[in-house]
Amino acid sequence: MRQHHILPAPQIRHARSQMIEHGLTSVAGLDVSVSRSWDRSLAAGLSPMGRISAIDNLSTIELQRMRSINHDLINHSQPVMEYLLDQVSNTQSMVILSDHQGTLMHTMGDLDFLSKAERVALMCGASWSESQRGTNAIGTALTELNDVEIHGGEHFFERNGFLTCAAAPIMSASGLLMGILDISGDHRSQHPHTLGLVSTAARMIENSLVQATSRDNLLIMLHARPEGLGSIAQGLLVFSHDGWLVGANRRGLEMLHLSAPHIGGVTWDGLFQSEWSDILERESRTVERPFAIRTNSHHALYALLRGRPKTQVQISRPTKSLKPIRMLDTGDSKWSSAADKALKVCDKDIPILVMGESGVGKEVFARAIHESSARQDKPFIALNCAAIPEHLIESELFGYVPGAFTGASKGGSEGRFREVKGGTLFLDEIGDMPLSLQTRLLRVLQEKRVTPVGSGESMEVHFSLICATHHQLKQAVDRGMFRADLYYRINGLSLQLPALREREDFKALTQRLLAEISGGEVIDIDPELFKAMIAYPWPGNLRQLSHLLKTAMALLDPHQTQITWVHIADELVEELRELALTPQVKNQVPPQNLSDLSMCAIQQALENCRGNVSAAAKQLGISRQTLYRRVKSK
Repeated sequence: MRQHHILPAPQIRHARSQMIEHGLTSVAGLDVSVSRSWDRSLAAGLSPMGRISAIDNLSTIELQRMRSINHDLINHSQPVMEYLLDQVSNTQSMVILSDHQGTLMHTMGDLDFLSKAERVALMCGASWSESQRGTNAIGTALTELNDVEIHGGEHFFERNGFLTCAAAPIMSASGLLMGILDISGDHRSQHPHTLGLVSTAARMIENSLVQATSRDNLLIMLHARPEGLGSIAQGLLVFSHDGWLVGANRRGLEMLHLSAPHIGGVTWDGLFQSEWSDILERESRTVERPFAIRTNSHHALYALLRGRPKTQVQISRPTKSLKPIRMLDTGDSKWSSAADKALKVCDKDIPILVMGESGVGKEVFARAIHESSARQDKPFIALNCAAIPEHLIESELFGYVPGAFTGASKGGSEGRFREVKGGTLFLDEIGDMPLSLQTRLLRVLQEKRVTPVGSGESMEVHFSLICATHHQLKQAVDRGMFRADLYYRINGLSLQLPALREREDFKALTQRLLAEISGGEVIDIDPELFKAMIAYPWPGNLRQLSHLLKTAMALLDPHQTQITWVHIADELVEELRELALTPQVKNQVPPQNLSDLSMCAIQQALENCRGNVSAAAKQLGISRQTLYRRVKSK
């Protein structure tokens, strides 16, 4: 972690006056990262004393979409953010998570030190990229790709001088920037250890992300001492079952003198003196113990191996042949039909197109197809075409040679098509792929060869292709937004996954999710609440249901075994309570009196309004309280 030297307030004021009056950004004693950032801010046309030219905060729908895209980052960051908030409690500070573009995804902490306008600026959906907000910890850490601390007057805009901020990048297992973790507070509460704290927290999140990617691979923990294994200081390496490095944390790369572009391009045998076959033999053992290894540069380390989870087979002979995708089947006929078709073609070099609304589990389905295929021991590489900036998609897919473009890694990059190495390539949200890249993708699919950016040499690639989208691609083809020839190339078999509101297996599905979340502990749901959950339309589908159950489980007190209304987020309680009040329609006996006729009208209005009591009351011309009273009286 780089040390940050903060100038005394008088010297900061002098440095700012030099910048404002003379455009000078290199002032004696001013931190070099601050100096570079001031220079970039001026070059972007920003004025230190002017108004912040940031765009408006994302709309609710846009924010939900971005949070969905970044759900892995958010999920792995939340527990660490809660821990971090405990460490800075009573310091008028906030813990903030942004995505890789500087848009705030999640915030926690004390807002009391902020004015109303400042609170809006630090709400989820606001952008703190350097080009819009000038020098600030989040935006500058994004640009510098390093831990950054910005204190008081070091902020480019005068109006941000009340803040002190420390931020650290969060990198994915494949070495890509995922987001920024930040602590922001009143400049009077600045603490010399804040930068170290946020840097350590970011490494904790990175380690969690790396370990999550090792589910289908082998995770190697490294440290110079056996006691260091399992600590925050350990290196983490993820290897595919044929010995290729497919993921790592920054400490692991440092130990081996590697950089992110090496991921996917080096093997165990190219790094260590021991044989890869010895590692596979170790994986088969039931007891995991640290063992000594040596790198090919003769550096001694201790390692601990965590192989793939041992499946609970051998309960009976028939379960041995149960495919992973069958283990996800909880009884919905549409989902089961899609799984049946996928199993029949997954080993026949037929591309699969998985369609469905956001949150229905397209990636989980695609991964299960891969794990049920003959390629299960090879990599499953997922790329979200909507989550990567348009100008980076080409280099991400096809790779690039050293010096191919400004900012390119010195070692070049292999690209996802070569990284997959005979496994399965999953292109999520392919409907968002730019038209200019669709042509190149089509050529690769036709020729099974890829040409890295900046190279004239093509290379052979082998993979199984699964694509997914929530768009209606056929309509996009008709509108000229998606190439027809690419559509028919990726659509060897199209499968439509049902929305959660359409599924017949809601109860079994909910029980399975609860069992997974609780670790097998028996948890049930209040019957009235469950009735409302069945009637709820679930716009966020499985992802929304899973989040609701995880939150409810977290809110259970010790020894509680039933989820009730008090464990549901406030924003959903009113909608669910209204659905719980919806009576069952009784058509057996026609209404015999005015009271029955009135109840029939109420039932029909509630049906027409999908259980929305407010809308039903408006339709009937009565108050909501009256409607509640009539329903409860029955």
